[in-house]
Amino acid sequence: METNWRYGTEQPRSAAGQQKKAYEARRETQRNRMKKETQWNEVRQEAQRNRMRQEAQWNKKQLQKRRSARTRTVLTSAVGVLLAALVCLAAVRLVIPRVQQAADGDGYGAGSVNLADLYSPYGILIAADTGEAMAEQSGRTQIYPASLTKIMTALLVIEYSGNLDETVWIPTDIYEQLYAEGASMAGFLPGEQTTLRELLYGILLPSGAECCLTAARYIGGTEELFAELMNQKAAQLGMENTNFTNCTGLQEEAHYSSVADIAILLQYALSDTTFREIFTSKYYYVQPTEQHPDGFTFWSTLFSQTDSRADGVILGGKTGYTEEAGLCLASLLSVGGREYILVTAGAPGSHETEPYHIEDALNVAGQLSA
Repeated sequence: METNWRYGTEQPRSAAGQQKKAYEARRETQRNRMKKETQWNEVRQEAQRNRMRQEAQWNKKQLQKRRSARTRTVLTSAVGVLLAALVCLAAVRLVIPRVQQAADGDGYGAGSVNLADLYSPYGILIAADTGEAMAEQSGRTQIYPASLTKIMTALLVIEYSGNLDETVWIPTDIYEQLYAEGASMAGFLPGEQTTLRELLYGILLPSGAECCLTAARYIGGTEELFAELMNQKAAQLGMENTNFTNCTGLQEEAHYSSVADIAILLQYALSDTTFREIFTSKYYYVQPTEQHPDGFTFWSTLFSQTDSRADGVILGGKTGYTEEAGLCLASLLSVGGREYILVTAGAPGSHETEPYHIEDALNVAGQLSA
C-alpha cells in the first residue's frame, strides 16, 4: 500500500502510479494546447499588424496621390494664368504702332526686323550698300566697343602704309602690359619678324593685341599718337559718339563708341578690297620665321564659334569682349542676294559661354529671310 499523493489516501501502489501518469498526460496535453493557442494568437497578431501596416502604406499612397493631384491642379492653373498674361503682353506689343517704335529706336524697323528680343541690348542693322538703317535698338547709346576698336586700327594700317608686305618686328616691351590686362593674342613672339599684311590678319582674325600695338607704333610712333589718328578718322566719318584712347579696345572709361558709329566705320572699311578680303577670311597661314620654323595659323574668332547655320549667311565679322562691354559683334550678312551690316553689343556671357552675340546675328538673318 502507498499513500495517494493527491488525495492523501492509501491505495494499491500500481493504481497510484497509473493515476499519476494519467494526470501528467492531461497536464502535458493542456500545456501543448496552451502553447498552440499562444502561437496561434501570435500568428493572428502578426497578421493583424501586417494588415495595419499595409493599410497605413495604402493610406499614405492615397494621401500622396491626392497631394500630387492638388499640386498639378495648382500648377495647371498657374500655367494657364501665365500663358494668358503672355498672350495679353504679345497683343499689347502688336497693338503699339511700329512706326513710333522705329522712330524711338526700340528695336523695330523696315521689313519687320525686330532687334528688341535679341540677347544684345544694343544693336543696329543697316543696308551695306546704302547705309540705310533697317532696324535699331539703342543704336546711339554710348557703349564700350572692346575689340570692335580693331576695325579702325586695321583700316588705318591699310590707309597709312605704302606697302603691306613691308617687314616689321614685334616689340619686346609690350608683352608684360598685355599679359597683365588679359589681352587676346595672335601668337607672335617678342622680336619676331613679320609683315604689315600679316599684322592685319592678326588684328582682324585672332584679335591679336600685339599686332595692334606693333602696327600703332609703326604708323604713329606711339599708341597715343595713333589714337589721335583714330579720332581724326572717326570725325571724318561722322562718328559723333566715339572717342578712342587706345588701339586694342582694352577697357578705359574714356574709350567709347556706339553701335551706330561702328556700323558707319564698318561700311566704310568694307569698301576697301584688302580690308574686305581679310574681314571675310576664316583663317590665314603665317609664313615660317626663326621663332616659328613651321609657321602657324590664325583662326577667325567669329568662324571658330559658328556652325553650318552661318554658311553663306555670315560672310565675316569682328568679335569683341570685355567684362564691361559684354559680347560684341560687327558682322556682314548676306540674305536674299543683299548684304547687311549688323552691329550688336552688350550681350551676356563671355568666351566660356554660348556665343550669344553670334546667335543674335543668326536670329536677324533668319528674320531677314522670312
